[in-house]
Amino acid sequence: MLAVLTVFAVLTVLAVGFSVGSALLLIAAGLGGYGPTGQDATARAHGLVLLASLAALQGAHAAQLLEGTPLFDRPVYVALLFVAAAAFHRFFTAALQPPAPPRWWRALHYAPLALAFVLPGRIAVPLAFAFGTAHALLLLRLVHRLRSQRRHFRVEAAAFAGFAAIAALVLALGLAASWVGERAYVVGYALLIAVGFWLALWLLLRHPDLPGRAADAVRSAYANSTLARVDKDAALARLARLFTEDKVYADENLSLASLAELMELTPHQLSELINTAFGVGFSRHVREHRVAAAQRLLLAEPDASVLSVGLSVGFTSQSNFYAAFREITGEVPGRYRKRAADAGASAAPIA
Repeated sequence: MLAVLTVFAVLTVLAVGFSVGSALLLIAAGLGGYGPTGQDATARAHGLVLLASLAALQGAHAAQLLEGTPLFDRPVYVALLFVAAAAFHRFFTAALQPPAPPRWWRALHYAPLALAFVLPGRIAVPLAFAFGTAHALLLLRLVHRLRSQRRHFRVEAAAFAGFAAIAALVLALGLAASWVGERAYVVGYALLIAVGFWLALWLLLRHPDLPGRAADAVRSAYANSTLARVDKDAALARLARLFTEDKVYADENLSLASLAELMELTPHQLSELINTAFGVGFSRHVREHRVAAAQRLLLAEPDASVLSVGLSVGFTSQSNFYAAFREITGEVPGRYRKRAADAGASAAPIA
């Protein structure tokens, strides 16, 4: 058993290094403004707090494994457990709801961290994880609110399910900490944090537009009808002209707000119009038009590079282009061009 724990300890130290590096990378991206247009600043702040607290926890785990530093009797470590639980809840709450004005009382979610400095570790550690359990249960209510969007946002739902499964394992491990022992707890918790970081990075690399798509899901789920006084047929005709004649999708900076201004609608009205007419969110609708245009160009200009085609239709990077093309057509652009050429250019664009 000791040998097994030693092997896991070595793997855990490597996982800690990966986690800290990933956290720093994501913090830099967050500070640089990465995220969907109009993302709530409060949500971004809680996300940064979550990343920083997880990195600090991993540093403490490495110290325990390498130097035998006790954790459960360190108030700062226990406080970080409370902070991570509260930040996890606040970040996902903000991500699963429309942007709302800041409220001072929401900061009270962090108030229980004071218990870390007044209670013994054997009580405070399980309490911190019980605190996280309560937050997870509150999040389930918000996930249930998005159930109507599952057909169009399967990746987002699967992503949240993955993070929820990791959180459940962490909670179970934390509540059993006194039974499994501190070292086994540290190994298990540190590895689960690393898995969470790996999942987050994989999702962002595989689906670079995931934050924007998740924002679409939230807008659609919470939207009240705003089209009562809108001529929907005329609005849809105007929208079609903007995409087919003006090719607004080719603007890499196109946003829901900027398109709504061209349409003389509010962003909420345009979001509802697209969702009700096409069954998808704004981001997906734009991606579909960009991919369809890319399909046509890939066949019409066989000597143009795949990247130049993607940039010409509005994608900002090769990774965004490839991810959207694969999502919508099921294959990468180069393979689509070759298959279509082999078939005598009989493969028709999606739109």
